[in-house]
Amino acid sequence: MTGTQRRQQLIEIGRALFAERGYDATSIEEIAQRAQVSKPVVYEHFGGKEGLYAVVVDREMSMLLDMITSSLTHHRSRIRLERVALALLTYIEERTDGFRILIRDQPAATADGRYSSLLNEAVNQVAHILAGDFQRRGFDTSLATLYAQALVGQVSTAATWWLDEREPSKEVVAAHLVNLCWNGLSHLDATPRLTSEAVPEARE
Repeated sequence: MTGTQRRQQLIEIGRALFAERGYDATSIEEIAQRAQVSKPVVYEHFGGKEGLYAVVVDREMSMLLDMITSSLTHHRSRIRLERVALALLTYIEERTDGFRILIRDQPAATADGRYSSLLNEAVNQVAHILAGDFQRRGFDTSLATLYAQALVGQVSTAATWWLDEREPSKEVVAAHLVNLCWNGLSHLDATPRLTSEAVPEARE
């Protein structure tokens, strides 16, 4: 096995163990044992467990962010929304271990690689798109970030639920998410108010 092949093997083994047990419960000893190498080999490639973990998280973050970014790059607004929902669900389906790692508690040293930081990046991109839509429709563009937070949060929460459920299919889940998001967006009120604000206080 070449050095490159060995490194890839250790990354895959580490990814599986981190997903199954979490960072703290995974040891260099077990990683080395599964790879049938000595501990110094793992240290040689990554400098330790933290280094291996950082590589695993970085790869998963890059892959998921690329999928989400490409989904937001082209097409009309509704198609973008469909592609984003499907991209996240497809990543969960194909890289289940990777997603479990991203949503687990992580060591402080890798705080920048948290799933929340990826969601923040998605919010920024969606807010930029919505700001353009709002401007064309005469809405307050300063509220674009609020709506982006709501949209990304909705898709992310549903996707995390689907991680273990896996029913219905990702296509059906994405269709229902877009149904809720789009049908709400297509009938936005430029100056919405809570219903309770218009209801007189009940008399004692």
